[in-house]
Amino acid sequence: MTKQQPVIAILGGSGALGSGLAWRWAAAGLPVVIGSRTQQKAQTAVADISAQHGVTLHSGLDNKAAAQAGDILVLTVPFSHQADLLNEIKEFAQGKIFIDVTVPLVPPKVARVHLVKEGAAALITQKILGENVNVVSAFQNVAAANLQTKGPVDCDVLVTGDDPKARQQVVELAELAGMQAYHAGPLDNAVVAEALTSVLIHINKRYKGHAGIRISGLGLETK
Repeated sequence: MTKQQPVIAILGGSGALGSGLAWRWAAAGLPVVIGSRTQQKAQTAVADISAQHGVTLHSGLDNKAAAQAGDILVLTVPFSHQADLLNEIKEFAQGKIFIDVTVPLVPPKVARVHLVKEGAAALITQKILGENVNVVSAFQNVAAANLQTKGPVDCDVLVTGDDPKARQQVVELAELAGMQAYHAGPLDNAVVAEALTSVLIHINKRYKGHAGIRISGLGLETK
């Protein structure tokens, strides 16, 4: 990362996944903004995260203001809210890295893979935001419960995106949050990580755990 750390704005950051990423990045010294439907809800989330983990977050804002304030934007809302939020903050995402954590789950059958006609939820994000936004897909296979605990996360991260430099920044962000991350190809490949989430949900329900994924057979020098 550069000496002047980018402001990370987590849209929908009051949820378990978003707040887990938020405290880990804040603990690593990054300025983090929590975005939510209302500023009051975001500020409540900031207070809760600070009290639980002993970290200082930059601020809590409504999603639109958070998107404007952030240098790198992270989307952590349910698939059903994806398009509406993207259209709301589209103008503030231009020229930025946009990390999409969306999984196209269809309740109540969330343990069954659902493939969207566009190919992947991340491709929907790219289509809505436009070509001036570097969309990178990551963190779909990480259990929110594992992010809330201290120490390294027992799960690897698949990072997909069409811009290798943008992917590399997300790989570094994952590592700052205590995870090993890997370049996994262009944004089209996001469909694999998204689909794996339903498989992991099924496994975790069956075995009552918080399983993730691990990439094996590579030396540390290939990070």
